[in-house]
Amino acid sequence: MSATGSVAPRGTAILRSRPFLTFAVVAAVWLVAGLTMRGFGAFGHLRYLVELAAVIGLVAAGQTFVVVAGGIDLSVAAIVTVSAVGLPLLSVPGDPTGLSAIIATLALATAIGLFNGLGVAFLRVHPMIMTLAMATFLQGLLILIAGGTAISLDNPLVTWLGNARPIGIPVGIMLWLVVSAAVLVIMHATPFGARVFALGANPLAATLSGVPVNATTIVVYGISGFTAGLAGVLVLGMNGQGYVGIGDPYLLASIAAVVLGGTSILGGMGTYAGTIPGALLLVTITALITVVNASPGWRSILFGSLILGLLLLSGRESARR
Repeated sequence: MSATGSVAPRGTAILRSRPFLTFAVVAAVWLVAGLTMRGFGAFGHLRYLVELAAVIGLVAAGQTFVVVAGGIDLSVAAIVTVSAVGLPLLSVPGDPTGLSAIIATLALATAIGLFNGLGVAFLRVHPMIMTLAMATFLQGLLILIAGGTAISLDNPLVTWLGNARPIGIPVGIMLWLVVSAAVLVIMHATPFGARVFALGANPLAATLSGVPVNATTIVVYGISGFTAGLAGVLVLGMNGQGYVGIGDPYLLASIAAVVLGGTSILGGMGTYAGTIPGALLLVTITALITVVNASPGWRSILFGSLILGLLLLSGRESARR
């Protein structure tokens, strides 16, 4: 077969891939909305949408690992909130940079994720039950600690992460780009990534082929905790204060972004390259709903319908495998 003949099918496969199609949908929606809605296509507005998508994208980074491995993490919203509320409380007066509080917060978020993984791997608790129980525990703990009050931020580094715009690009977007590159490399160019896909495709076959199933499970939930913690730090910097419930919008959004990007909810198939435009599309849809002045009730109905449709589509695709 000639080189030209081999390139053509490869190009066709790329054009038909879910990540490319999702990117194309985002571009089309931005183009149409930019031409029909005043100010929507302005650089500042589109940059703001990407900045919002960065938070969803960070949470969805770890969620992608978990879903590809055949699980699900319902504690990510609670971990985002724990990070946003806990970081000001973990600040060390002798550290003017605020770096130690960030490290402690990310370590705590990762530890929560690892604990989820231990429960799933060794106690054989279903991922949905384990992570839901963890989320409920964390929510109760946060109420005891913070109550209904907002905790103000006094950390120069976190403030910089949430608000600085070197060369006109928000640091949050730069952080998302770095995390995205790392996730794609780990997922598609390392033995660990291959083990994650094998685990999600067929746990029994993965075990028989020598894949360390328990260790892989624990690590993917640890990654999910870390990226959710990173998102919590970014949200805290953007808002300037942490409060109970600040992470709630990111649970369904992270799952929807993963599924919208073509990752099977049953595991074993997908890529973070699809989750990235999935996060952008979700933020864009939310912005369009806001522009048409839909009531909060209709916003929830439309967003919930979108997620249900995506799950049904994913289920039909998985049934064909």
